[in-house]
Amino acid sequence: MTSPDQPDARRRLDSALDRLAVVFRGMTADPDESNCTCHWGSAEDLARLKTADVALDADLLHRTWRASDWQEGPAVLRRILPQFAAALVGGRIESWCGAEEIGRCFARGYWQEWPDEQAAAVGEFLHSWWACALVDPHPVRPVHELLVLTVEATGTLGPWLGTWEALDHPVADRHLAEAADAWEYDLLGDRLPWSAWEDEEEKRVELTAWMAGHAQTRLRARGASEDLLHRIRLLGVTGPERWYDPHWPGHTY
Repeated sequence: MTSPDQPDARRRLDSALDRLAVVFRGMTADPDESNCTCHWGSAEDLARLKTADVALDADLLHRTWRASDWQEGPAVLRRILPQFAAALVGGRIESWCGAEEIGRCFARGYWQEWPDEQAAAVGEFLHSWWACALVDPHPVRPVHELLVLTVEATGTLGPWLGTWEALDHPVADRHLAEAADAWEYDLLGDRLPWSAWEDEEEKRVELTAWMAGHAQTRLRARGASEDLLHRIRLLGVTGPERWYDPHWPGHTY
């Protein structure tokens, strides 16, 4: 399958961001929402969340999306979502914030249970951002981190791997090699490379099988190093045969 070029993917992403701005226009936090003034912010900060369509400063946006103790988390997420999504795409969310944490902000909002138009807008944003990043030589976050974000935001792994698998593009292949290099240590130790909110073992098995199958074949066709290919090959080997293989990389756990 021939991939869309990067400008087309970016136009799709920009359209998704515009759609978020339209669909979530006028949203506010619940009128009775509260939070700790000592640890979260002031009454004035809270009042801004209860006022529609007023931009939040970067610090307030950061404190708001990271807080996990909102009484009505879905309403808070809807309030900040257009600005939050634009900040994510623009690389304006602090790089030290883990991809799992960002993904769980979406999950805590239970966005998949929202009205159809709202849920569709969020889903299209995540899918368009993923598609754009796969063909972007310099994404704001490494693609393997963005995968973690989308998996945690949606609770599923297969659709994101499926999009990657269907994309015949040299940049997507380069991202795959970087992901393989980043993930193989944990996967060879039978661990998922991130802490999943739910179904961690199922995700580990699914990712391991995909890497040992599709990724190995694709990386070999793209001329990946023999060392990396052997490490990925070993994902398909279990038990002592893996550890005693002559190409075992010597990892200790």
